[in-house]
Amino acid sequence: MTVVGARPQFVKAAPVSRALRVEHDEILVHTGQHYDDAMSASFFRDLEIPAPEVNLDVGSGTHGVMTGEMIRRLEPVMLDHAPDGVLVYGDTNTTLAAVVVASKLAYPDGRRPWLAHVEAGLRSFNPRMPEERNRIVADHLAEILLAPTGTAMANLAREGRGDHAELVGDVMVDAHAWAAERSQDRLPAAARGLDRFLLLTMHRAENVDDPARFAAILRGMDMDLPVVFPVHPRTRAVLAAGVGVLPSNVVPIAPVGYLEMVALEARAHAIATDSGGVQKEAYLSGVPCITLRSETEWVETVDAGWNRVVDADPVAVSAALADNIFMSRDRPRPALYGDGRTADRIVAALERHHQRIGAPRTPQQATAS
Repeated sequence: MTVVGARPQFVKAAPVSRALRVEHDEILVHTGQHYDDAMSASFFRDLEIPAPEVNLDVGSGTHGVMTGEMIRRLEPVMLDHAPDGVLVYGDTNTTLAAVVVASKLAYPDGRRPWLAHVEAGLRSFNPRMPEERNRIVADHLAEILLAPTGTAMANLAREGRGDHAELVGDVMVDAHAWAAERSQDRLPAAARGLDRFLLLTMHRAENVDDPARFAAILRGMDMDLPVVFPVHPRTRAVLAAGVGVLPSNVVPIAPVGYLEMVALEARAHAIATDSGGVQKEAYLSGVPCITLRSETEWVETVDAGWNRVVDADPVAVSAALADNIFMSRDRPRPALYGDGRTADRIVAALERHHQRIGAPRTPQQATAS
């Protein structure tokens, strides 16, 4: 059983689902964390994966309400389907809810499913981030930890979880390569005819829900360059409430599907974002990235010189765009995140674990593993 709920998870799950379904049955569960069409259904269509067998339709809410409702609705679904294992991705409230349910689940005969976490070991070392808490909980409840980088492996070893970890690479390399071939004619109308533009994405609570930070980031977007801004529902609600003013050069558009997003990223002069996934997609597209946070878990992109962390500082945004070396495309871009075969490695790792312990597990097997 694969549990997803947010755009980045749809993207990561797509290549793994395609690989899994060659020889295995997969039950895809959508919690409904991203619940409008552009944030959800269109991604399944773009990624050419089947619609979820189960949609919990949880929708929006506070962290506690959303996560609690997911837990309440997920448990009977898992008991009804009794999967051999549960596969989760990333660091969202969907991830947290699924690992809590799966780690406590026992079938009527006492057996339990195994639990695997894709994108294990990432750390921003910012304990205030909800995502940081979610990923730490996931890594300490799951027994199969599928890490994207050597840095992630080192983090897991430091936390005493190295024996459960396997370096598989980043499945977003698989997804991005697949999408890049199919996105050539998917550029949204707002960007057509623009010789150069900056692509902006922003959705994290620390940016959107803090009026001072939100205003500072928007000031940083006031420039001669057009800024194309697909507006996340969370950000749209803040703007509708009168918090923050978009500069005249910013072109707000509705959320876009994955292929449209890949097309925008590939054609952008630069990308400004608070999204971890977009940071990686910028790197894979060979586009300089300006990260609107005080830290990043994707430190490899910074070390390689393709990502600059500027927090909410408008001056730092301008400095990055004016830095000819940073903005140059003619420089090395090593393969930091694998060779595009991560999905196959994930499936192989799950098969090995399944064969080793049998499934579902008894409580005694779970303790031993």
